[in-house]
Amino acid sequence: MLLTLLTFFIILGILVLVHELGHFVTARLFKVKADEFGFGLPPRIIGWVKNRAGRWQKVSGSDPAEGYQNTIWSLNWLPIGGFVKIKGEDDSDGEVASDSFASKEIWQRFIMLFAGVFMNFALCFVLLTVGFASGIPTMVDDTPAAGLNFKNEKIQVISVSADSPASRAGLQIGDIVKSVNHELVFNIKDLQEKIHSQKDQPTEFIFLRGDEEFSKTITPEALKDAEGRGAIGIGLVKTAIITYPLDQAIREGAKNTAGLTVAIIEAFGKIIGDIFAHGKVAAEVSGPVGIAVMTGQVVKLGFIYILQFAAMLSLNLAIVNLLPIPGLDGGRILFLLFEKIKGRPLKQKYVGLVHQFGFFFLIALIILVTFKDLRTYGAGILGALKSIF
Repeated sequence: MLLTLLTFFIILGILVLVHELGHFVTARLFKVKADEFGFGLPPRIIGWVKNRAGRWQKVSGSDPAEGYQNTIWSLNWLPIGGFVKIKGEDDSDGEVASDSFASKEIWQRFIMLFAGVFMNFALCFVLLTVGFASGIPTMVDDTPAAGLNFKNEKIQVISVSADSPASRAGLQIGDIVKSVNHELVFNIKDLQEKIHSQKDQPTEFIFLRGDEEFSKTITPEALKDAEGRGAIGIGLVKTAIITYPLDQAIREGAKNTAGLTVAIIEAFGKIIGDIFAHGKVAAEVSGPVGIAVMTGQVVKLGFIYILQFAAMLSLNLAIVNLLPIPGLDGGRILFLLFEKIKGRPLKQKYVGLVHQFGFFFLIALIILVTFKDLRTYGAGILGALKSIF
């Protein structure tokens, strides 16, 4: 549990800091002052800033960031990522300073806003490239392609249907199927045929979760999506560790980043459609609690899986921030487009109100998703807490 929380905060911290670093670097490139760069979220514990004499001095938690000539580097109480406060990003109407965000050309402001998203895309690409170069679990066909040598081939669970024999047995994403009725399985087709043939019959499965091997007796049922055949309600994929040369790893990293981006955008489109059409959050959506639970599952699988998980989260963070929702980078970019079409700056007091509305909408959505996560994972979380205390 403690290792899961530590890993969760480290991953989230890296993703957010990389995002904010993109905003900071481009702001400085265009000679825009960053009032504060914070590690963690406010309130501030302590900060340091260079004074006019070029010496570092301490800044207390109550001092406003705008009162200093240089950037405050601060340590904050909430250990979740970080933030950068750009001067003039939310300036009121009227004259603005030359080192302010609001004083810059539209194309410069676009670059500063988009830079955080770009950094998360870049981080995903780098993590995947490192993974492919060092040996990454990759989906493979039952029949290996010519010229490729696989190692550690395994059949893994990639989804568990709700209210299915597999979910009632406690199976989790990432579990490895070793055998069925004491017969080893080597490909997905043979495994599926064995399950189909055992319809309504108690069947012994051997699974591997991390370093732990365990047995489950599960009775395949005629589930709706199995067309009347015996099924236990799991999605399967065959994986193997494949190590690529660096040049090929770079190509694979780029290709997979692009492919995952398209897949995530399509998934977000479906999720948003469900929210507006049916007024509910799709089952596959997870908030902070769900992500923390998934982190715990990934930690058990090993470092390379954590690397892949972090890459996926970075990509999700990039795409979420690009959504044209007020309060997010995508919403701010949308207002730049309106300003370009209108030919003059928008009334900042109205823009600020819209961003505040967007912020409250996002908070409400996070609360909604968190309640859904607690209904799904609450019992498991309470059990883990009891085991600690």
